[in-house]
Amino acid sequence: MSQLKEAVLATTAQGDKAFVPYIMAGDGGLETLQPTILKLQELGVTAIEVGIPFTDPVADGPTIQAAGERALAEGTTLRKVIETLSSFADQITVPLVAMTYLNPILAYGTEKFAIDAKNAGIRGVIIPDMPLEERDIVHPALKNGGIDLVQLVSLTSTPERIERLTKASEGFIYAVTVNGITGARSSFQKDLAEHFKTIQTYTDTPVLAGFGISTSEQVKNFGSFCSGVIVGSKIVDSLAKNDWATIETLVKASKTALVK
Repeated sequence: MSQLKEAVLATTAQGDKAFVPYIMAGDGGLETLQPTILKLQELGVTAIEVGIPFTDPVADGPTIQAAGERALAEGTTLRKVIETLSSFADQITVPLVAMTYLNPILAYGTEKFAIDAKNAGIRGVIIPDMPLEERDIVHPALKNGGIDLVQLVSLTSTPERIERLTKASEGFIYAVTVNGITGARSSFQKDLAEHFKTIQTYTDTPVLAGFGISTSEQVKNFGSFCSGVIVGSKIVDSLAKNDWATIETLVKASKTALVK
């Protein structure tokens, strides 16, 4: 079993729900990456999704787009992020999941990326602009490097498509909860529990909900019918404001006593 899947299952086995915060690498400068990751793992997160800034992002809402632009202005690249993570890899205790795009990986070199990323603490990769049908471009190298390729499942996926995506996904399944871009939502469509139930009929890989989740109540609600949540824009916004109290409250909402 991969380290990423094992981390999620270990969390749910003790009655908690997985909590995966998204951060934009380089927002505020790459020197903030180490203290941010160490503080998040100290709060008890299950894994950390590390966004790599890109000039043509897919599905990023205004908050994450702005963070990406700030990071790019700081000169952040995939290579610099991996070098920075490698400099304190011995202090990283939770799996990191890189959210990046296909071109930066191809430019880096898929084989070298897999080796360097693994040494930097990266245990999973999300590539939102790479269709399932093209996964063999990077999957063999990632598999050799011991890195999971996480697949996203959208609300518009057909049952046949959901089955293929869930069977291909490694580590966990990223179930998108809205039709549209990232960013906080005050409400979600009513039949999401049924949608998650359908996804879970195809696989025993943990299913995590992502996109739009920004409050403790939403963390608890989604945790009631899936293995955990991924929180992006609210984390990015809170980090920009140095508002660790909000982040701590969100993480605590995934813990046993508050989930019930």
